Amino acid sequence: MAQCLIVADDLTGANATGVLLQKINYRSYTVLDSENFENQIPADACDCIICPTDSRAAASEVAYEAVYLSVLTLRTKETKVFGKRIDSTLRGNLGTETDAMLDALNGGYTALVVPAFPDSGRIVCGGYLLVNTVPLHKTGAALDPKNPVRTSNVMELFRKQTKNKTAQLDLEDIQQGKEHLKKSILKFSRQGIKIIIFDCVSNEDVDLIADAALASGIPFVSVDPGPFTAAVIRKSIIPHQEKMNRKILSVVGSVNPVAKVQLDEFLLSQDVFSVPVDTEKLIMSDEDRKFEIERVVSAFRTAPAGCRLYCVYGSGIIPEKRVDFSRYTEKFNCSNEAISTVITTSFATITTGILRQNTGIKGLYTSGGDITVAVTKGLKASGIRLIGEVLPLAAYGELIGGENDGIKLVTKGGMAGDRNAMKDCIQYMKERMLL
Repeated sequence: MAQCLIVADDLTGANATGVLLQKINYRSYTVLDSENFENQIPADACDCIICPTDSRAAASEVAYEAVYLSVLTLRTKETKVFGKRIDSTLRGNLGTETDAMLDALNGGYTALVVPAFPDSGRIVCGGYLLVNTVPLHKTGAALDPKNPVRTSNVMELFRKQTKNKTAQLDLEDIQQGKEHLKKSILKFSRQGIKIIIFDCVSNEDVDLIADAALASGIPFVSVDPGPFTAAVIRKSIIPHQEKMNRKILSVVGSVNPVAKVQLDEFLLSQDVFSVPVDTEKLIMSDEDRKFEIERVVSAFRTAPAGCRLYCVYGSGIIPEKRVDFSRYTEKFNCSNEAISTVITTSFATITTGILRQNTGIKGLYTSGGDITVAVTKGLKASGIRLIGEVLPLAAYGELIGGENDGIKLVTKGGMAGDRNAMKDCIQYMKERMLL
């Protein structure tokens, strides 16, 4: 049976959340007839049940009853994740339906409200919902004839409807990281606060809040327009140990300024175990090259057990550490191309070594065309099965053949994308690998 139950206030919202889950390989079904639903699909064919109550414009008591009964009817002992899908512009019976869900779960749960949908331009900053940078009450939502929204303040909207105590965690709390958020959630829970509302401005924030929520260990309902619930599902429905064994290795060989900005953004936004390669040592001599390769590969043995993102990059991406090839072309009487080939081949050897000692690495990101070619050759891949486009000039697929057959792969040109491109590529892979 399904391990996830989401109650949505309308059909289109239910389907939108189902599509989010389908994109990360969860089989989701929208319930239209709860009495006959279970008889229509095999028990093992459904990961998540989504039930629309068509209650957005209903009277509060009608909305409460619809949500309450839906949970009682569709909840099973296998259900691990409970979600309350709300409108991305906060229309409808937000507090009332959240109360109904908490009551149906016998009051032992806390509602964690993350009303943001960053990919759709919905973010929460300072407790206010902005839609494409415009305060909610100044958008078309304010003019909705059935569900007009008169304020952008998320806390105010919930407090008008809920009987439960509410609290809020803002961007300062988010910036202090997972451990701080976990402690804050636990503190509010001990104080009897049943609804906690979070600021959130990016997909990385969504991910962080989900990690903190799960780390807190408290039973909770995810209340959001879809992304937060999707993050909780992919982090909790698969076995914990299997999840922790899935890692991603990023290999950055490009030295252009665009790639540096992207690398900096990625390292700042994620918990990453990174090791720089002293690029000059790769070309100084055979002995120096061998020592440097062994040093970098060995360094990854010291990565923290729970770390799931690895990164190796060339020191030449830092302008002051960029290698002057002319010194070595004269010394070895060779071309720039020959020096470049030594560097890219060395990166391929490093990548192979890291993968061999870390069998949990199931995803690979490469930046720079020459590095990508060298790495795929080094891994003895016979091809790449292309699956999709992450962004222009960045492709997602999996390797065919070689000792890493089937490993997921994102390849991106060194100058492709904006400052968030690397971060977005890794996030894309994380979602598809259920990290």
